[in-house]
Amino acid sequence: MTLQYIFELTGTALFAASGALVANDKSNADWFGVTFLGLITCLGGGSFRDILLGAYPLAWIKDISVLIAGFTGIILAALFYNALKRYRKNLFIVETFALGMFTIIGTQKALDFGVHPLIAAVMGMFSAVMGGVLRDVLTNEIPVLFKKEIYATACVAGALLYVLLVRTSSFPQLNLILSALLIVFIRFISVRYKLSLPKFRN
Repeated sequence: MTLQYIFELTGTALFAASGALVANDKSNADWFGVTFLGLITCLGGGSFRDILLGAYPLAWIKDISVLIAGFTGIILAALFYNALKRYRKNLFIVETFALGMFTIIGTQKALDFGVHPLIAAVMGMFSAVMGGVLRDVLTNEIPVLFKKEIYATACVAGALLYVLLVRTSSFPQLNLILSALLIVFIRFISVRYKLSLPKFRN
């Protein structure tokens, strides 16, 4: 089992847990509804990427382990619900690490299809954020992507670092870790110090 595959399954489980928690808070849904929204959160971004790349079958259809990871994340969210909700920063940590993992995995999958490195970086960003966008739309929330917060920009920065390291470094596992950690670092710093990009127009 490669580090890339571990990243993919772990990121899937973390995003599913995050999606389930948000779905429960926003919609007060039953187990089916929470599970549905949890799976949308963890599978939506990767599916969107694969459709754009023409990668069929989709990742979670091709490999049942991805779907199992999603269900596992939802079950863990139920088991540790009180602890995660009592400390909001725990949920933020879960989402941030999932964001880093999904971005880099999505970028590498795009590179495997031979697309331009800049396109691969965009695909990595889509992989990480689109599931959350779908979840927020379905729960009638403004997606975090459109809020005054450095979110997708962190993904793009990590993805660009990754494509640079792929071209210059011969340590693929280290490339994965460093690039994902850059995304985590940017997210933590931006939230801690309330940093944001300039407005398009005042």
